[in-house]
Amino acid sequence: MSLLRLLRVFLVARTGSHPVGSLLRQSPQPRHTFHAGPRLSASASSKELLMKLRRNTGYSFVNCKKALETCGGDLKQAEIWLHKQAQKEGWSKAAKLQGRKTKEGLIGLLQEGNTTVLVEVNCETDFVSRNLKFQQLVQQVALGTMMHCQSLKDQLSTYSKVRWLTSVILALWKAEAGGSLEGFLNSSELSGLPAGPDREGSLKDQLALAIGKLGENMTLKRAAWVKVPSGFYVGSYVHGAMQSPSLHNLVLGKYGALVICETSEQKTNLEDIGRRLGQHVVGMAPLSVGSLDDEPGGEAETKMLSQPYLLDPSITLGQYVQPQGVSVVDFVRFECGEGEEAAETE
Repeated sequence: MSLLRLLRVFLVARTGSHPVGSLLRQSPQPRHTFHAGPRLSASASSKELLMKLRRNTGYSFVNCKKALETCGGDLKQAEIWLHKQAQKEGWSKAAKLQGRKTKEGLIGLLQEGNTTVLVEVNCETDFVSRNLKFQQLVQQVALGTMMHCQSLKDQLSTYSKVRWLTSVILALWKAEAGGSLEGFLNSSELSGLPAGPDREGSLKDQLALAIGKLGENMTLKRAAWVKVPSGFYVGSYVHGAMQSPSLHNLVLGKYGALVICETSEQKTNLEDIGRRLGQHVVGMAPLSVGSLDDEPGGEAETKMLSQPYLLDPSITLGQYVQPQGVSVVDFVRFECGEGEEAAETE
């Protein structure tokens, strides 16, 4: 027996195993893995879904991935799931933050055809007021107010001023009144308006979503809207105006004014006249329009037409307006945070 053969016999006897060569020919045993439930695969299509959901909703990649895994990769269902979760978190945060002062914020101005709206949305800090998500909330409020105004009456012939207090008054007006309108909405009325064709729920729901995302207390304070017939014009001005391409025609600032004018003929410079009148209202803060017969001084200092004209104090505003062939009918002035200090003092 050769030496090599003796060695093989010895190894088998010692280990009770197969010869080395047969060990090398054995098939490897299968490896076992743990299953952690459904997960989003790393395929290119899944990554595209994740990116698209992120773009559509603005939520974090972590939340978007969780939504897609929960909804089995269904993009539409994932969006719905994300909005519901965000709204739950928003309502929870809103309840915790309720009562914190909201002195900052923005005035938003939106004009479409013969309709103009002015809204005020408040937050706690100026830092948040400069955030695009907060500005998008102001845009949503302005659009909701615009839709509300446009739905009231299509045919207008005269100008009238209405203060909305209850839905009963609104119903009565819709049944009986006519003409163009200047309307006001307080915080609760504004919150109850529909969010618009592209959003579900009310403006109050959009407010909760914004609070959830930005982590500050916010309020939908007020809105004013004006709808005028032919022969009338709405001048407007926003102080410190800023615009963003993503916000379309919305103009934002800390002060805003609308001035309703009547004119006997169409003038090419109406926009400029309206802007100057708006500047005067913001700067001089009149309490009423007054008349061209009012004498300057005394109580007349709070009447718009008898005040020194802001851009030329050597004349009154009435003396500026009269040669222009324009009559001032009414005005609206918003100052961001107005009334908050008085409320604190009380």
